[in-house]
Amino acid sequence: MQANRNFGLTFSALIAGLLLTAGGLAAQDVRYNYMPGTDFSKYHTYKWVAIQGGAHPNQIVDAQIKQSVDTQLAAKGMTKTDGDKADLYVAYQVAVDKEKQWNGYGMGGGVRWGGMATATSSTINVGTLVLDLYDPATKQLVWTGNATKTIDPSSNQEKNQKNLDKAMAKLLKNYPPKQK
Repeated sequence: MQANRNFGLTFSALIAGLLLTAGGLAAQDVRYNYMPGTDFSKYHTYKWVAIQGGAHPNQIVDAQIKQSVDTQLAAKGMTKTDGDKADLYVAYQVAVDKEKQWNGYGMGGGVRWGGMATATSSTINVGTLVLDLYDPATKQLVWTGNATKTIDPSSNQEKNQKNLDKAMAKLLKNYPPKQK
């Protein structure tokens, strides 16, 4: 039981770090895709739903993520509802992966003169948040986006929230997508 509790705390801290990362957004990778032919102008209301089996952080970070997404969707003219008559269902999930990072250092005169080089490896945590929008009438995914970033948690709550808001603004910048 203690191991599960520790894993849960570690997982929540890693996810919070992903989403609330300090620093610039240049290292953040944001992608989106949508169902061609979808009339996004018909979506005016949305409701939060859970993805069955999806990974979520603790209640505090969950509320922060939803608040940040709510702010972005409201800025686009959408209204959140808790009723059953929502035009869109909104859901998210998170994941953390470990990756090797290689750092190389060299000294010397190049190939002809010889020299010394060394490389060290370290493990970094990379987290991803996936945001999905579903049409409840057709039961189809109509828009999906993900944000991926190296995890670097900060203990400054205000700074964390500001960075989360920037990340969600960047993720939802192209919603609704421009129709061609």
